[in-house]
Amino acid sequence: MSSTIRPAVQPLAGAQLALGTLALSLAVFMNVLDTSIANVSIPAIAGDMGVSPQQGTWVITSFAVANAISVPLTGWLTTRFGQVRLFMTSILLFIVASWMCGLAPNIETLIAARVLQGAVAGPMIPLSQTLLLASYPVAKSAMALALWGMTTLVAPIMGPLLGGWISDNYSWPWIFYINIPVGIFTLWITWLIYRERESSTRSLPIDKIGLALLVIWVGALQLMLDKGKELDWFSSGEIVLLAAVALLGFIYFIIWELGDDHPVVDLSLFRGRNFSSGVIAISVGYGLFFGSLVILPLWLQTQIGYTATEAGKVMAPVGIFAILLSPVIGKLLPKTDSRLVASCAFLVFGLVFYLRSRYTPEVDTMALMIPTLIQGAAMSMFFIPLSSIILSGQPHDKMAAASGLSNFVRIMFGGIGASVSTTLWDNRTALHHAQLAEYSGPHNPAFQQAVQGMTAQGMSDAQALSVFDRLMSVQASTMAATDIFWISAILFLLLIGIVWLAKPIKLHGPVDAGGAH
Repeated sequence: MSSTIRPAVQPLAGAQLALGTLALSLAVFMNVLDTSIANVSIPAIAGDMGVSPQQGTWVITSFAVANAISVPLTGWLTTRFGQVRLFMTSILLFIVASWMCGLAPNIETLIAARVLQGAVAGPMIPLSQTLLLASYPVAKSAMALALWGMTTLVAPIMGPLLGGWISDNYSWPWIFYINIPVGIFTLWITWLIYRERESSTRSLPIDKIGLALLVIWVGALQLMLDKGKELDWFSSGEIVLLAAVALLGFIYFIIWELGDDHPVVDLSLFRGRNFSSGVIAISVGYGLFFGSLVILPLWLQTQIGYTATEAGKVMAPVGIFAILLSPVIGKLLPKTDSRLVASCAFLVFGLVFYLRSRYTPEVDTMALMIPTLIQGAAMSMFFIPLSSIILSGQPHDKMAAASGLSNFVRIMFGGIGASVSTTLWDNRTALHHAQLAEYSGPHNPAFQQAVQGMTAQGMSDAQALSVFDRLMSVQASTMAATDIFWISAILFLLLIGIVWLAKPIKLHGPVDAGGAH
């Protein structure tokens, strides 16, 4: 087993630090943006390719599956090839894959290019975090996480807005072509600044069985989450099979990885109390947040009559406080208990979702935007302290593995949150609609009087009943959405208890002095 040991790198300063931070942040922004930018462009892509919208959703699914599999491999790949080399290769291949996506002549080629894009995108987020932390002095590592976190927070909001605007004003290939100049700039700056800052490498044997099990269970789980709603979940034999494969694969994966000398994913990280509690808190919180990110625009567009652009504008204010407060939190964090800051984030999230649980079909734009604006403050206090807790005390050679594994669990919970939220929304909508329908009919004088009033204005009985059915559908859908928001508010408050399972961090930064440098 050969190895290359390199001396610990010193923090960057001045223009190098500013450019390095910009390049690493842009890489994250480009990556996270691509997870959501294609969502609103699916109708345009499907129409242009001559396939159904259901087939078009494989453009999203293929990226998500490949990405979910590659993220937890970051630690092993870094040990084998080095942080900088792996990061630059990922960016280069991401540019190539984006170019292939834009040029794709048919849906099969586009899906293949998206698989490549998702696979090479996996290591970019954890490695950007690791390289950024190594670029700053230990005392400033909270600020580094704050700057990194801003791009992670804003990109999911910008994705649908930018994707819709590009699709409406240009053509869908441009949602992929915009990655090319950004990627080239990022690659150039990374090469200039980081090429002499490569991490130590070791030529480890490949854990083939662990890798195969990872591909099987993550692929099955991701397909189940993406296709579950479309196939009516466990009433579909395909979903039952995927669930069984995911569960069995996951069990065998854990048993194998814990017993292997050179595991492809280092599960021993979960023995650390801070890592475990931090990962649970950030992952469940992100799942709840991501679920609302899916439900709220859908509800506004399908029930309240908002256009896609108008719904995007309602969601956009979340970035204001997230951007303004992230550097402030980064500056305050070394002097404050990270658990306290994270608890404040969950309290504010609880307030935001409580306010949303009071929505009615007559809700105005201001009432929609105020909780979204407040949510930005919660997000600035969410990622940074929890990332500090997760990475606290990790030795330098474990940083990429810890970042990769925590990001993998968080991304997976985002997918689970979206699937559970949309399914729960449909089920609660059907329940509320059935309950409301019990009050309509000849036995209810008020209902009969309202129908007669409509028929007196020239409507037929069928038209009047159709109007009432639509009103009931809107009301039922709203009640279902507010149910989810209420449940989310309670869960956010319960997460505070998980945060306090972590040990206090003795800062100057989220990583101890023997860690990042």
